[in-house]
Amino acid sequence: MRRRVRAGGGPPLVPALTAVLLALALAALLPGGGRDSGDRARPGAGCVPHTVAAWSAADRLTAEFARYGDDPARTDDWTGGDGTHSLRLPDGRLLWLFSDTYLGPVHAPPNPASESHPWRDAGAPLVRNSAVVMTAGGRLTATLPAPLFPDPAPGQWRWPVAARVEPRSPGAAEQVVRVVLWTREAGRAPWIYGVPLATEVATLSLPELRVESIAVVRDERAVADPSRRVLFGTTLVARDGFSYVFGGDDGQAAARPVSSAFVARVPAGSLAEAAAWEFWTGSGWAAGARPAAVLGDERRTGVGSAFSVVRRGGTYVLFTMAAGTRGLADVTSYWACSPTGPWHGPARVLTAPLPPGEVAAYNPQAHPELGGDDGRLVLSYDVNWLRTTDASAQLSGNAGLYRPRFVTLRLRPADR
Repeated sequence: MRRRVRAGGGPPLVPALTAVLLALALAALLPGGGRDSGDRARPGAGCVPHTVAAWSAADRLTAEFARYGDDPARTDDWTGGDGTHSLRLPDGRLLWLFSDTYLGPVHAPPNPASESHPWRDAGAPLVRNSAVVMTAGGRLTATLPAPLFPDPAPGQWRWPVAARVEPRSPGAAEQVVRVVLWTREAGRAPWIYGVPLATEVATLSLPELRVESIAVVRDERAVADPSRRVLFGTTLVARDGFSYVFGGDDGQAAARPVSSAFVARVPAGSLAEAAAWEFWTGSGWAAGARPAAVLGDERRTGVGSAFSVVRRGGTYVLFTMAAGTRGLADVTSYWACSPTGPWHGPARVLTAPLPPGEVAAYNPQAHPELGGDDGRLVLSYDVNWLRTTDASAQLSGNAGLYRPRFVTLRLRPADR
């Protein structure tokens, strides 16, 4: 999941998803297929194993974020961020959502160390979330007022994750944007990157993208062990009148080898209604229940805390970072015939291209609205500096580091 934490007026820490990367580097994490937890949801027709046949760097999209972030005419807009999610709006625009985000000006190279990098001031503003609008033609044009989602209380913050355009209420003609949010609060080790609190859903108006309301849909504070708290929304798949919303726990923060994946379902038009959420219990769907893991056995199978799921025909494909030190750059995939699994894999997908230095890739996110009908799928990954001791200086000295990169994958049935 995740980002830089400001607490007590002290210096900012490295963006917290780096903690996931460090945990991957230190732990013998071995993601694998999920357990069959009994009576699964009925598989869809046409479910066959899928694999990535090829991939290539999506340089044009990566360069567009670099252009926008480096634009010297912009002094209060997005210049870098992580937690990259996207949503196609009804008018064709694309809404990009980010978690921890740098604002302020970016200066042309050389930087103060005489290196050929664009750079930002050491005191550049850092906010917990942001949203950037892209035209239907693929040009970034504006940053919405940031942070878009205000902190719920001192020492707490909101990170936006998956989003969907849906009816304002079931069956309504009017549409709104629903954005799933993770609420966390500052904590001490091992929770230096935030203690998970709740899953919320924000409602945004269309076409203005004005935040109308924020509702708590699952409060996890009653769960005494923070590592057992489940936050939903790392990815979302719409199917058959439901939003299937995936989530994960913070097992890695508690030194367990893996994090586990969970899933909920919500009728279209009801994402902001807590009573409408149903959770997979291992044998069926139930409102208000403790969810059962659909992937992860706490020993050798599981996922990173940020992963993505897409649907191709009757097959679901999950992308996450690989095991161990390979998880600093390698993305793997799994497939299933149902959101509840069982999940099969992993299969190696790609080794993410990275800039020079002690950097790593994390948070692989699929963007189906940017793909095509020929099996193409755009996948983003975030980049960060690994060492916590000098991360702030490195991210300031090279403004191009802390930004998403994009690749284009070609998915095909594995039996062809």
